[in-house]
Amino acid sequence: MAVFRLICLLLLSVLKVFGLYFTLVALFTALPRRSFVPAPYRTRFAVLAAARNEERVIGNFVESMRAQNYPPDLFDVFVVPNNCTDDTEWAALAAGAEIIRCRGPVAGKGDALHQAFEQLMGRGYDAFVVLDADNTLAPDYLARLNDAFMAGARACKSRMRTANPHASATAGCYGLFNASVDLVWNRPRAALGLSAKLVGTGFAVRREVLEELGGWNTSTIAEDCEFASRLAQAGIRVTWVPDAVNYDEAPDNFLVSLRQRKRWISGIMQVGKLRLGELLRADCPAPGLRFDMVMFLLLPFSQGISALLGAALLLTGGPAALPAFLIGLALSYLGGVGVGAVLALLGGYDLAGMAPAILFFPVFTASWAPIQVLSLFHDTRRWSPIAHRGAVPAAVK
Repeated sequence: MAVFRLICLLLLSVLKVFGLYFTLVALFTALPRRSFVPAPYRTRFAVLAAARNEERVIGNFVESMRAQNYPPDLFDVFVVPNNCTDDTEWAALAAGAEIIRCRGPVAGKGDALHQAFEQLMGRGYDAFVVLDADNTLAPDYLARLNDAFMAGARACKSRMRTANPHASATAGCYGLFNASVDLVWNRPRAALGLSAKLVGTGFAVRREVLEELGGWNTSTIAEDCEFASRLAQAGIRVTWVPDAVNYDEAPDNFLVSLRQRKRWISGIMQVGKLRLGELLRADCPAPGLRFDMVMFLLLPFSQGISALLGAALLLTGGPAALPAFLIGLALSYLGGVGVGAVLALLGGYDLAGMAPAILFFPVFTASWAPIQVLSLFHDTRRWSPIAHRGAVPAAVK
C-alpha cells in the first residue's frame, strides 16, 4: 500500500507541471491590456451561425446583427439550418438573414460550417465571423473586429459574456467562468503574444487564412478547438479583442450544464488524440503557439488523471485522511466563494444579483473533475440540444 501511495504521489507531482505552467502564464494578466485604435470601416464580413432547432432565438441574433453600427454594405448575415425539425429557417428569413442550405447530410456543426464556407469563399468577403444562434452582439461588435483586422490580426476571438446571469445560480456561474477565462487565459496571453482561447462562440478569421489551411475541415465534436490547433500548427495567432463583446445564453439547469461541459471536455480530448502527434511532429513556424496549444490539449487528461490519483490517495489514507479531506474541502469552498466574488466584480456583474452564483461557484468549479474523469473512459460523440429561451441583455436592446 505504501508503494502504491508513493507512486500516486510521484505521478501527481509530475502532473503539477501543467498547473504550474498555466499559473505562471496567468501572472501576466497584470500587464496593461492592449486596445486597438479605431480604424476606417473597410473589412467586408460574412457572419455565420449554424442553427439546429433555434426558432425561438435566431431572430434575436439576426436583429442584433442588423443593429450594428457598421456600414450595412460591408457585412451579410447567414444562417445555416441543419437537422432542424422546427421553423428555424423561416424565423431567420423573417428577421432578415440569408440562408445557406447544406447540400448533403450534416453530421454536426463542423460539417455545417464546412459546407457554408465552401459556398461563401468565392464571394469576395475579407473575413468570416462564426457565432452561435443564441448569441446577441454589442452594437459595435463588427467595428471592434474591424479595428483588429486593420491592425494586422489574422484570426480574432471576441469577449464572451453571459446573457442571462441572473436566471439561476448555474447560469450565473457561466458568467463567472467567462470572466475567469478573460482574466487568467486571454488577457495574459494577449500580453505575451500567444493565442486567445478559441473555443466556444465568437471568433473571426480572414479569408486568406482559410485558403492557406485548405478551408474549414474538422471531424471532431469540438470543431472550434480542432480549428484552433490547425491555426497553432500554421503559426497563426488568435488575437484577443476584448472590446468586441458577444452575449451567450447559458444553461440555467445544472444537469444540462453537466451534459454540455461533458461534451466540451470529450471534444477537447478527441482533438488531443487526433492532433497532438501531428502538432508535435510538424515544423511549426511559431513554437510558442504550438507549445501553448499542446499544453491546453493535454490539460483535461492531466486533470482527469490527477482527480483519480487524488481519490486513490484518499481511499488508501487511513482513518486520518477523511477529516483532513473534509477540512480541506471546507477551506476550498470558502476560497471558491471569495474567488467568485472577485470574478463578479472584475466581470462587471452586480454582487447582490450574483450572490446565488457566487455561493454555488465552488460546486460548479469542482464539478469539472468528475466530468474529466468520466471523459477519460466515455467519449461523447453526439450533440444534444439545449433549449434556449431567447435572453437578450440590456446592453444590446
